[in-house]
Amino acid sequence: MNPTLFEKIALGLSGLTALTIGGFILFAPHAFYASYGITLGQDASLLSELRAPGAGLAGFGVLMLIGIWRHAVLPIGMAAALTVFFAFPAGRLIGLAVDGMPSSNVIGALAAELIIAALCLAAFRRRLWQPSPRLSTAQPAR
Repeated sequence: MNPTLFEKIALGLSGLTALTIGGFILFAPHAFYASYGITLGQDASLLSELRAPGAGLAGFGVLMLIGIWRHAVLPIGMAAALTVFFAFPAGRLIGLAVDGMPSSNVIGALAAELIIAALCLAAFRRRLWQPSPRLSTAQPAR
């Protein structure tokens, strides 16, 4: 089934957001984290630990964007978008409960992530409850 315009918009917004943020974390972690009021030193281990999930986030963003044009990748792109934009706010909310109130920029990121999560949920809701034709148990395994 071809993606609807609403699904393409949701994947496009989530993919561009994930690719951009992941790319900044990967290639310019000092500048990215400075925008949140966080000063990073030159500790190679810390920078590596930040760059690695940045690369993962950028990779998920690419999968989301590919899902717009390659119909076989659409379910993977949807799963990536839902995972990223539900996991990030969940982690931030746990941090809020455990660590206290972060900077206003971090709260802004939380709000943006929740909006994108809601957009993805609204866009993909009809597909979430449909059985996948490839995973159907109607045919016996060979």
